[in-house]
Amino acid sequence: MLTNISTVLRTCVQRNGTAAVASARSYADFTPQASFEIKKCDIHKLDEAPATEVVMTREEGLKYYRTMQTIRRMELKADQLYKQKIIRGFCHLYDGQEACAVGIEAGINLTDHLITAYRAHGYTLTRGGTVREIMAELTGRRGGIAKGKGGSMHMYTKNFYGGNGIVGAQVPLGAGVALACKYQGRNELCVSLYGDGAANQGQIFETYNMAALWKLPAIFICENNKYGMGTSVERASASTDYYKRGDFIPGLRVDGMDILCVREATKYAADHCRSGKGPILMELQTYRYHGHSMSDPGVSYRTRDEIQEVRSKSDPISMLKDRMLSNNMASVDELKEIDVSVRKEIEDAAQFATTDPEPPLDELCNHIFYKEPPMDVRGTNIWSKLKSIS
Repeated sequence: MLTNISTVLRTCVQRNGTAAVASARSYADFTPQASFEIKKCDIHKLDEAPATEVVMTREEGLKYYRTMQTIRRMELKADQLYKQKIIRGFCHLYDGQEACAVGIEAGINLTDHLITAYRAHGYTLTRGGTVREIMAELTGRRGGIAKGKGGSMHMYTKNFYGGNGIVGAQVPLGAGVALACKYQGRNELCVSLYGDGAANQGQIFETYNMAALWKLPAIFICENNKYGMGTSVERASASTDYYKRGDFIPGLRVDGMDILCVREATKYAADHCRSGKGPILMELQTYRYHGHSMSDPGVSYRTRDEIQEVRSKSDPISMLKDRMLSNNMASVDELKEIDVSVRKEIEDAAQFATTDPEPPLDELCNHIFYKEPPMDVRGTNIWSKLKSIS
């Protein structure tokens, strides 16, 4: 009887995205939540690992699915616009690594802080940016999240500090944000992300030392996607146990392709920091489908078969989808509705990003200084005739 009612509602009600689908299926016997067994984390200088049996609600699952699909489709659209020469300059895509960004965000609060490197589109979205703002920033338009001046590598939102182009330089900045959290007495923390290629930077080890000395509420996360540009981790690092690199700092090695593994490990790390125990290090074992950047085809140092094997066995979106379907937490039709809704959102954003005007030249110097600009020194700046507005 309930199934018949649900069928009638689906055919009669005008649906609009996921919310309407859920409403139409409100009488269906979906499982509201389910328990899942996840892979155990490897640990370093910790007494116990995060839980391996976790609970996910239907609402959480749908939210995670939509967000990861949005990141995936957004990056594929960016690839298309780049090849059409509408997006220019550096552009590093995040498809394949969606479980990292969405899982981390599910384990912390929006009042916490996050800083990352130049593969930043996904984090800009999870931290509160919109697809329209991100796409418009990629095309250098006024409606971009950084007013069209930052481009792919420099996007910011509240409590999100980029988007940083210098390899590894965001990690000491993140420690500074964590110091501010502790100094101001707020129960907040800072997540600092970097890749396996940046993990050998000296400034990262200096930051570990200071963070441990001062017991900063800092989570250092190495997104190990197996390749630093075109160099495999085995050719670049004497030790590939990145979660142990902090030495005196506790560490976790996590399956970065499983959103639930990432979520639980992040919650564990956040609790560690908030309890006053100081910093903690996480290594997320993940994989990028595209090359290092859009100038890298991504197949000269790895085979197409390797990429396809990861897609077929470990894709984070497919993994979540299979879990939800096999536990009766969603229907195929419902997830297809989300896919259609996401594609439309991406297309609308791309249309905006290609029609919104570029910022005018007289705004070039705006938003450089927080308050008053320093005094003018004649001849040192070819744009000195332009005025800065804070």
